[in-house]
Amino acid sequence: MTAVPALAVEDLAVEFRTRSGVVKALEGVSFAVGKGETLAIVGESGSGKSVTAYALMGILDPAGRITAGRAVLGGLDLISASASQLANVRGREIAMIFQNPRTALNPIRPVGRQIADVLMRHGNAPRRQAPAQAVEMLRAVGITDPARRAKAYPFEMSGGMCQRVMIAIALAAKPSLLIADEPTTGLDVTTQAVIMDLVNDLAKEMGMATIFITHDLALAGQRAARIVVMHAGHVVENAPVKELFEHPRHPYTAELIAATPDSAANLDDLASIPGSLPDLRRTDLPPCRYSERCPRKIDACAQPLPQPVPDARHIVACWNPLPEQPGAMNVPTESAA
Repeated sequence: MTAVPALAVEDLAVEFRTRSGVVKALEGVSFAVGKGETLAIVGESGSGKSVTAYALMGILDPAGRITAGRAVLGGLDLISASASQLANVRGREIAMIFQNPRTALNPIRPVGRQIADVLMRHGNAPRRQAPAQAVEMLRAVGITDPARRAKAYPFEMSGGMCQRVMIAIALAAKPSLLIADEPTTGLDVTTQAVIMDLVNDLAKEMGMATIFITHDLALAGQRAARIVVMHAGHVVENAPVKELFEHPRHPYTAELIAATPDSAANLDDLASIPGSLPDLRRTDLPPCRYSERCPRKIDACAQPLPQPVPDARHIVACWNPLPEQPGAMNVPTESAA
């Protein structure tokens, strides 16, 4: 899909062993993100967005394991890489902004020292120079009086400031790929916009690929060039933003769009998605995990999902996709958030 992908994920599968059975959290997940490109991964809670990120970072829960797939970043397959290889890559080539910065930051270590640790470990900064460089990173992410703030602990800072610190830590070693997992969770609307502008500006400045994980389809439409739609551990659609909003092909994508607020629409026009996610512990999961709640279900849906055409611009995993039709929804603007 991209000429020179920074990251290419192929047929990724993840499962979790629990007391009540094996949860097949991901199955056949494939996508690519190019250098300097922002790719959004969207879907309702439980669709596998964060699990995908944790698998790529090599930080799955001990109960989880990757059962298949490849994820090639700069010539290294993150899935088959050793623990020491991943430790060297994390922070240097691939970094992540977590949903809740207060739980991700070390509560008993000043934020400046946390940034300096990354600079010394992955940014080749000498110990004497790392504290000053950490202050400059705080300045780069828009924190006022960075020299003073560098000595503060996370509990002394607001949620927005902690998120900026997380961004500074993630970008300290200038990685080639940034994963932002719901980076605006718990922030007010104004702070959300500031944080997203900051991530976008720094990504463009560094020529960095970005994977933006969100349940907010409208926000993804504002910030990404391409959107991957996930449902119950499957990628159901993958398309450029404009094409996805104007011509959604998968029934689930169309339902998500219908449930997304639009500044030009009436609240009465919003629709809910019927049904719920299937129990991923089931041994009789259908090939299409959306089929049991899909109004377009046909007999062919009992067959394995169709294989995507290599390098296709618009990919849809469906035997009975929606026909292309004009104007399902305009691409969201800032005022539509």
